[in-house]
Amino acid sequence: MASSYSTDIKLELMVTGENAGTWGDKTNTNLNLIQQAIAGYEAVALSDGGTVALTMSNAALSNARNMVLKFTGTLTTASTVTIPDGIEKFYIIDLSAVTGVTNLTIKTASGTGFTAGEAAIVAAYSDGTNLNEIALNTLGGTIASAQIDDNAITAAKISNNAVTTAKILQSNVTTAKLAASAVTGNNIAQSTITQSKLAADSVDANQLIATGVTAAEYTVATITVDADGRITAASSGSAGGGNMGIKIATNGPAGGTYTANPGANTYTAYAWSGGGGAGGSSSYTPGAGGAGGSGAKGFYGGTVTGGTGYPYSVGGAGNGGGGGWPNSGGSPGNAGGATSVTNLFTVNGGGGGSGNPYNSPPAPSGSAGSAPGGTGLPTSNYLLGETKGAGGTANSAGPPGGGNSGSPGALVLFDNYIS
Repeated sequence: MASSYSTDIKLELMVTGENAGTWGDKTNTNLNLIQQAIAGYEAVALSDGGTVALTMSNAALSNARNMVLKFTGTLTTASTVTIPDGIEKFYIIDLSAVTGVTNLTIKTASGTGFTAGEAAIVAAYSDGTNLNEIALNTLGGTIASAQIDDNAITAAKISNNAVTTAKILQSNVTTAKLAASAVTGNNIAQSTITQSKLAADSVDANQLIATGVTAAEYTVATITVDADGRITAASSGSAGGGNMGIKIATNGPAGGTYTANPGANTYTAYAWSGGGGAGGSSSYTPGAGGAGGSGAKGFYGGTVTGGTGYPYSVGGAGNGGGGGWPNSGGSPGNAGGATSVTNLFTVNGGGGGSGNPYNSPPAPSGSAGSAPGGTGLPTSNYLLGETKGAGGTANSAGPPGGGNSGSPGALVLFDNYIS
């Protein structure tokens, strides 16, 4: 009768009377196979995206028979390792050299197995049908505190809200351990609230000690302050108050230097820019030139440095364009001048109206001026004896005529100082 082979690790099972003269060799082969099954180690290279089928050959050393299998390689997509069906065996599987290990499934050829969770060393056993992973969360028993290394318990290992107050020693609750706003008023002893513990603006009038000062409005006041910063006396005065002085009041065009009073720190100003001149008309209807753009107006206020000079310019009116004669177009009007005080503000003048080309419809008007940063003035444009910043009007065509000039700008400026 011929030899047969064991189901699990394929040892040669010899029949009595067979293999005369070769029993020693065959027995040694069987012992080597047993040794491989209980102590063998082999490194197996993986196939990225493919299947590596481990084998268990009869009476021959085979990679599926090893106790320890170390897989190596880099996996970027689903990959598989299989062991033969029908064997019952325990394995130690080293996955520490596998990159992309979560792409790896280890199973029996026809059954199920498991997908690797991390590049670590795992254990598994085949029951002849399926390959079963032995993981820590599948083992019975408990781990006592004596088996836990103190250095292994890190913040990352503790779940949120896992530590209750009963687990915290009172002496370990130090200032460094408290989150901002974690301590409420019920936990603070009154005697511990010192000046250094108060945040800025945390005390209102109800917490202040009253002084002898009467609540009132004081003008040009003399006040007395104690060493704690409290006002203990106050009285009104009659001299030394602030004054507003007019520094500039002029129509355009004009220019010069405004020198702030030595005690001045602020200014206010009303400013108009010049209006643009109208464009000239052409010699035939409908050849009117464009009207001049109106100048802008604005109210300004801000800070100045006492004694400092600030050059200024007040915009003049834009001249009108000439009329077209004979049989020609009118010329454009000029833009109105800007009104500005260096480093304080600028009011831009109105644009000149377009001249009318020969025998064309009415030409476009000039653009309006602008007052960047200024507050609009609700008052009339009439000041200092004449209209300010109006755009020039255009003459109608036939016979041709020149456009009218705009109106000049103006500037009225005050500064505030202590006398």
